[in-house]
Amino acid sequence: MTDFTMEKGADGAAIITWDVPNKSMNVLSLDGAAELNRLIDEALADEAVKGIVITSGKKDFAGGMDLNVIAGMKNNGGAQGVFDGVMTLHHLLRKIERAGMDPKTLKGGKPIAAALPGTALGIGLELPLSTHRIFAADNLKAKIGLPEIMVGIFPGAGGTTRLTRKLGAMMAAPFLLEGKLSDPKKAKAAGIIDEVAEDPVAAARDWVLNAKEADLVKPWDQKGYKMPGGEPFHPAGFMTFVGASAMVHGKTMGVYPAAKALLSAVYEGAMVPFDQALKIEARWFTNVLMNPSSGAMIRSLFINKEALEKGANRPDAPDQTVKKVGVLGAGMMGAGIAYVSAMAGIEVVLIDAKQEAADKGKSYSTALLDKAISRKKSTEEKKAEVLGLITATTDYAALSGCDLIVEAVFEDTGVKAEVTKKAEAVIPADAIFATNTSTLPISELAKASARPEQFIGIHFFSPVDKMLLVEIIKGAKTGPVAVAKALDFVRQIRKTPIVVNDARFFYANRCIIPYINEGVRMVAEGVNPVLIENAAKLMGMPLGPLQLVDETSIDLGVKIAKATRAAMGDAYPDSAVDEVLFWLADEGRLGRKSNSGFYAYDDAGKRLGLWEGLEAKYPIADEQPDLTEVQHRLMFAQTLEAVRALEEGVLEDIREGDVGAILGWGFAPWSGGPFSWLDMLGAGRAAEISDGLTERHGARFETPKLLREMAQKGESFYGRFGQQKQAA
Repeated sequence: MTDFTMEKGADGAAIITWDVPNKSMNVLSLDGAAELNRLIDEALADEAVKGIVITSGKKDFAGGMDLNVIAGMKNNGGAQGVFDGVMTLHHLLRKIERAGMDPKTLKGGKPIAAALPGTALGIGLELPLSTHRIFAADNLKAKIGLPEIMVGIFPGAGGTTRLTRKLGAMMAAPFLLEGKLSDPKKAKAAGIIDEVAEDPVAAARDWVLNAKEADLVKPWDQKGYKMPGGEPFHPAGFMTFVGASAMVHGKTMGVYPAAKALLSAVYEGAMVPFDQALKIEARWFTNVLMNPSSGAMIRSLFINKEALEKGANRPDAPDQTVKKVGVLGAGMMGAGIAYVSAMAGIEVVLIDAKQEAADKGKSYSTALLDKAISRKKSTEEKKAEVLGLITATTDYAALSGCDLIVEAVFEDTGVKAEVTKKAEAVIPADAIFATNTSTLPISELAKASARPEQFIGIHFFSPVDKMLLVEIIKGAKTGPVAVAKALDFVRQIRKTPIVVNDARFFYANRCIIPYINEGVRMVAEGVNPVLIENAAKLMGMPLGPLQLVDETSIDLGVKIAKATRAAMGDAYPDSAVDEVLFWLADEGRLGRKSNSGFYAYDDAGKRLGLWEGLEAKYPIADEQPDLTEVQHRLMFAQTLEAVRALEEGVLEDIREGDVGAILGWGFAPWSGGPFSWLDMLGAGRAAEISDGLTERHGARFETPKLLREMAQKGESFYGRFGQQKQAA
């Protein structure tokens, strides 16, 4: 079985078909690249072959390079292994690009075209970019682009160099630096592909049989080529690169090595001949891949994320595909759950106490679908189909036949108990009941259920339609079928699940609340709020702790604080935080929703800057801590909680800890997550920093026993826990 096959037609067209066995999407391996290389050689040497079309035997063209192969290059050969492997790909794609033509006269080549039936990502676009013409099917669902930057690397098989030389640095920037994906028509309008055709293989075959020699020579191989928008030493190009450098640093805060390396590859490559530019691109790609950040990002955002989505920790239970879901509570959370469920083709019953509220919940889906239609990302037919799946009602009898209930009413134990009993009175005996809660203990809520083994927590993050993570919480009596049902449901709605055991705040909130609290505590101490916010962003956090509490609402923070204090009594550690939050709430400053919080806002809700009244109440101290001290406080407040969650068995898999941290609250994605970050630091250094923070700031930074033990043994988290879990 091979990844590539070739069929030579009597008309002189050779069709090379990419179809990786036993995979739904083509990915390129080194063996596959060698097969393609052999077929290209054969076709170029065969006088009967007039032109070549490269296409796919699947509904999509390709999903990219097999990142496990890239990791293998690094592990087996180090930097030289990576560079040699990448240069092998460059030689192959350059061979396709030159297509047998004489290197001096640029004549005698055979036309090669790519025919894309659907999605083409990463190497799935870099390969077509090396051909002489790209044809794509008129497929609205197809995505075309170079998303490598999203997993901590950049297009290293010529995509960076070719797209820059094809479009110019400025026009290529959104596709390279942001990983922007386009449908075929938009990709053609942007100049990435050449033709959109009803039958791309037929169109490509016709083109290669009629192409002229001049059609084969890429602009950058022609004498006198000038880069669109200007080279770095051209006045216009100079301004582009100055602006790009500032933009990249502004967006990455200097912590994402791939973006800086990509820009360096483009800048340096633009000043040399094309083949030398490919070597520069390969060197910078190798530099990034050898950086621990890229390895951690690939592991967490690709390998681990994909494993969790495929059910890495799913119990051995029969298929639990959801056919009909009941959503109790049509507020913003319930409405969002109804929307993503219906979008996945699941029948939904959306219930609220009043019909007006239920209808409003359904209208949330209407608004999202209308917005998608206005952006040409959906159709009226799709809207009708999705809305037809949602029944908005007050009648619990409509839940009959539901195999899953997701309760999303107020965070009140009594209210949740009441709707649990109402629903269980009408749903099938084997239905699973899930409660959507961010703070209330699942085992306690399960006491209202007549079937606690079928009761589970499913914690969605807001807004549901945008947030990728779903936290599944096992109560003390939750059974394996309930866990399997929750995991299968999350897979259906195309989210990423993590499974944790029941404990106060579960995992995500357990870690993010200390981050917020540490920032607020520093305000009370007189640390400059600007320093607090920027220290967080310079560590790669998407929001500083003060902005984050504004976004989530200050009165919610007050509510959580009061509940936590009531539960913990004298052991409650955050009185200093409460002083600040309660004062703001009393002032009516509830965060973004009231256009007033730690930040000031204009009437339209635009954030203007930190509120001046904050300094009047909590004056900035004359002596300020250094940047590293503030960063360590903010990062270790979260990271130590992640370790404690693992230590206490709340987390059962560090992969879930890392993926959940990045997708759930944006924990410094460049680091790969808290456990990956600790592995970068080393357990010994992490324990040393933790001890210093404990000495200066108190017991909340006390080094967990697990971390101390690992420091003494010289262990890493992925060394101790990662391989065992991945092999299980």
